[in-house]
Amino acid sequence: MPDALMPDITALLHTRNDSRHLGRALETLRPCDEILVIDHASSDGTQLLARQYGAVVRSAAPSAPPATYLALARHDWVLCLLPYESLTEALEASLFEWKLRTREQVANINACSFPVREETASGWTDAAPVIRLVPRTWTAWEGKLPASDGPATLLEGNLLRFRIR
Repeated sequence: MPDALMPDITALLHTRNDSRHLGRALETLRPCDEILVIDHASSDGTQLLARQYGAVVRSAAPSAPPATYLALARHDWVLCLLPYESLTEALEASLFEWKLRTREQVANINACSFPVREETASGWTDAAPVIRLVPRTWTAWEGKLPASDGPATLLEGNLLRFRIR
């Protein structure tokens, strides 16, 4: 099947002074065809680190709605991630498998959600699945992340959310 028929993914991360933990997130974005980092005036090495991983770095516009940044994505599907989150290998594999579908096969998918494993002071806990893979036309937001209510296809593997120390 030609690559042109596969759904490509842009990863989208908002950052601000996240150089201490951003690398772990970027390491797991192998299924993504583009990494777009929207930086909110970092004064540490966040922007440099993001570029070292091949990310396109753009400065955040004050009070810009999320659709502003979706318009910067080159691909029709956008994976939204926090800089202190990462994908497990199982979730990476699920995304690679998802990308083997044709554009027609994903045309009727509203969004994809992932189970979350969250690091806490007392260990790892399971949190509710969250919608993180959305079409570029997505309109339901909770801050900088897609709203997690509504229909979504659940992918296997976990999104790991690390504590910020």
